Amino acid sequence: MVITIENLTYTYGVGTPFEKVAVDNVSLTIGSGEMVGVIGHTGSGKSTLIQHLNGLLRPTAGRVLLDGEDIWADKGKLRQLRFNVGLVFQYPEYQLFEETVYKDIAFGPTNMGLGKEEIDRRVHEAAEFAGLRPELLEKSPFELSGGQKRRAAIAGVIAMEPKVLILDEPAAGLDPKGRAKILDQIEAYHIQTGNTVLLVSHSMEDVANYADKVLVMNNAKVFAYDTVEQVFARSDELKAIRLAVPQVTNVFHRLRDAGLDVPENVYTVGYAKRKLLGILAEKGVLRHD
Repeated sequence: MVITIENLTYTYGVGTPFEKVAVDNVSLTIGSGEMVGVIGHTGSGKSTLIQHLNGLLRPTAGRVLLDGEDIWADKGKLRQLRFNVGLVFQYPEYQLFEETVYKDIAFGPTNMGLGKEEIDRRVHEAAEFAGLRPELLEKSPFELSGGQKRRAAIAGVIAMEPKVLILDEPAAGLDPKGRAKILDQIEAYHIQTGNTVLLVSHSMEDVANYADKVLVMNNAKVFAYDTVEQVFARSDELKAIRLAVPQVTNVFHRLRDAGLDVPENVYTVGYAKRKLLGILAEKGVLRHD
């Protein structure tokens, strides 16, 4: 499912003293099956932008199209749109409310009017995608750990089998181990389904490790939208708008400044390790065994 945003503008509080442009004339296309990281400071417009993609907000000007169709052309189709474009808000575990984890995950598919067997299939598959063990499904969601609650909430959206999955800071507030588990599950979901995924994050490391492309929002506008390599290559520009590139990138830039012949376009620890081992092997310091 291809998302096309054309000259999108959204203004809060139109006609009041509190009027503010939150998204300003944004145009971009997100291809089917892409994993896009969305970054930017609080107030940059990223959360407002993603809420337009499933019709939670209506543009003040401009359009959002899914596979070439304006999502607001027929208001009667908005309900179906929200099944196709799933949005997981930040701290979604606070939206859990059912007696059991199973019922919470089944809530969306039930509202879609699906049969019992199809709902059961979707609940179990979504739980597996989200990394929830089957025995947790009959527990109260309030008995789960913080990370398990987060996965249960994500599973509730996955169970609707959206063509586009949007996650707003899905790892926020989790410890490093829980953070890695959530993001690894999202990556596995993306690989297995081939669906479009938008990952909103403040972490440059997360975006570098998991995204194919990066959308940088700044002051309600698109600052950059390109591959991970192309965006983080603009490290000086990112720093100028108070966004940090991944820490490992800074390390390699400092190594280059010190006169060492190391690559500049390093954005993940795994890639950095491979490059350094290769350099050491070439110099005879380390053997490839």
